[in-house]
Amino acid sequence: MTLDKHRNHAQGEPAPASRMSATDCVLLYLKGLAMGLGDSVPGVSGGTVAVITNIYARLIFAIRAVDLKACKLLIKGELPALWRHIDGTFLLILGVGILSGLLFSASTILFLLDNYFEALMGFFIGLVLSSVWLLKGESDFVLWRNEIALVIGFLLAFLLSRINPWIIEISFFYVFLSGMIAICAMILPGLSGAFILLLLGVYQYMLNALVEIELLNILVFFIGCIIGLLAFSRLLAWMLRFYHQLSYGFITGVLLGSVFSLWPWQQVVSSYLDSEGRPLPLQTINVLPLNYAEITGNDPMLMLTALSFLVGITVVMLLRWIAYPLILQK
Repeated sequence: MTLDKHRNHAQGEPAPASRMSATDCVLLYLKGLAMGLGDSVPGVSGGTVAVITNIYARLIFAIRAVDLKACKLLIKGELPALWRHIDGTFLLILGVGILSGLLFSASTILFLLDNYFEALMGFFIGLVLSSVWLLKGESDFVLWRNEIALVIGFLLAFLLSRINPWIIEISFFYVFLSGMIAICAMILPGLSGAFILLLLGVYQYMLNALVEIELLNILVFFIGCIIGLLAFSRLLAWMLRFYHQLSYGFITGVLLGSVFSLWPWQQVVSSYLDSEGRPLPLQTINVLPLNYAEITGNDPMLMLTALSFLVGITVVMLLRWIAYPLILQK
């Protein structure tokens, strides 16, 4: 891909399907793995990782390609043409990576959240803020409409971080509906699908379903995600194609607003017990790190959090440094 073609793709044009090298496949799997890990953590978005690794627009347009034409190709048995139409290799490798990340995080991320919450949040803030820096060229903030889009995105993320989680009796229909809603947040940079699941009261429920391999719950949730994804991707593809700068202005605002829900030093105001009797935060408020130990009795882990923050920045810069030359070679 030439530099001009790369620029066109960045402005909302879908990437042409092409043969992927072994290196491309490994990198794409790792990007999917990172998206899965991110989507499993309340406050982090797999969409953010997609933006960081420069596959966001391609992902949206690939999902958008599952349309009436794809159905016709399937009915006619023209499977190679169907595979090219939906960018099948890209979606398959990325999907396997995301699933791997979700399964891996069911235990690993929970351990980090329980034992190194402050450092983990510092890492994610480093990811988010460095991503905002890299996205600054996608939208001209001299234009007032882009500034308004940024403010709207910021306020949306901030207000969502202030909402208290719901406690509700969970049914199959509610699991299906939660999947439809959460997937929209999962593919929006800065909005956390896991956080939406927490708000809806099904986060721990679905984590337990993954760990215990409750196939019926997983299937119902997956169907909800597929339907929500196919519907919402059409809106996103339209926005990216025709309102590129507004879209990225909004995305930048959402990323900045998500820092409030990622703040490392939080005081738990109220909590609830999960299915295993463990207390989980229901409502929190952000506090200053210097007051954190006095208020909560926990170690603020200032040095470790600062180091994790720098590691987060480094990871984003390395990902962009690795991915950008590969993009220009296509």
